[in-house]
Amino acid sequence: MLTIIDYGMGNLRSVQKAFERMAVPARVTSDPHIVATSDRLVLPGVGAFRDAIAELRQQQLVEPILNHIAAEKPFLGICLGLQLLFDVSYEDGEWPGLGVLSGTVERFPDFPPDATGQALKVPHMGWNTLETVHPSPLLDRLPPDPHMYFVHSYFVVPKDEAVVATRTRHGVPFVSSIRRGRLFATQFHPEKSQRLGLQLLENFAHA
Repeated sequence: MLTIIDYGMGNLRSVQKAFERMAVPARVTSDPHIVATSDRLVLPGVGAFRDAIAELRQQQLVEPILNHIAAEKPFLGICLGLQLLFDVSYEDGEWPGLGVLSGTVERFPDFPPDATGQALKVPHMGWNTLETVHPSPLLDRLPPDPHMYFVHSYFVVPKDEAVVATRTRHGVPFVSSIRRGRLFATQFHPEKSQRLGLQLLENFAHA
């Protein structure tokens, strides 16, 4: 059974509805016992890193998440759910993450104005292109350089380039998705990315 983890930090119903549109049953729960026995986990998230990691710990969800990943069962992190996998975030301080992947979570720089006086905005918000770095089953049946929907001010910087599945550019190149075995995570929101995002979620359901 595919389980979406509810820790109070995301629009869970939109993720659930996206799976249901692809005929994939998905339940939403905050029960650590259900999380521990799930076949597939999805960790979405919107908001502050500090609050998110605190909620995961308070609701006793860290151990079942780590055990699930260690057992090499399929796992998908979305947006903040990607960032939480890393060692540390520098969002409004310094906050330890789950430590599943080595690396940091860092903010986009303040971009200088161009010749027209316009500067790229932070947060990075809207549609942007994925450039494939390493193959990922999540990208199956997607066209080259697919467009996905982003909303974020921070991005991950992995120490191991081998986990990088795609990159995207917003003033600077950044990691837009990762893959290590059956561990997947995206900085973009597939549930908001229309047809291609739905295809990606269906790919995860069968990965």
